[in-house]
Amino acid sequence: MDHRLSVWLKLAIIGTGVCVTVIYFLAFPLLGQDIIGDYPEFRSWFWPWLIFLWLTAVPCYIAIVSGWKVVKEIVREHSFCIENAKRLKLISILAAADSALVFIGNIILLLLNMNHPGVILVALLIIFVGIDLAVLFAALSHMVMKATKLREENELTI
Repeated sequence: MDHRLSVWLKLAIIGTGVCVTVIYFLAFPLLGQDIIGDYPEFRSWFWPWLIFLWLTAVPCYIAIVSGWKVVKEIVREHSFCIENAKRLKLISILAAADSALVFIGNIILLLLNMNHPGVILVALLIIFVGIDLAVLFAALSHMVMKATKLREENELTI
């Protein structure tokens, strides 16, 4: 594999990890503090929302680690292997699970009267993107599995 491409893939994964960390552990708490500074009546919402948001980060980090493992296999010239297909499928499942978690969490916070319709609209966009990613990674997993089977069949033919 081209060394530059492998560097770019690794930088993309690292960059994604850094962005997720900054958003979840710096931007969200600061934004929450800013909101309760302007609207003190929302002070009781801060920790439930922050814990909910941190819970949605867990599937993201697992997906980042799985993505790193996929890149390592690509660098080793093992792009089409069963392990990569399984990892891509895991990322697909994690994206769908994260979308479900965002949906369920928003409904629960709405029922607890700790949500706002504007936040729900943004959450719907996030859910839609998560489902799109789930479908994309499921398709990639399927294609990698098919390519793996073709490669294995080719290796058996003389």
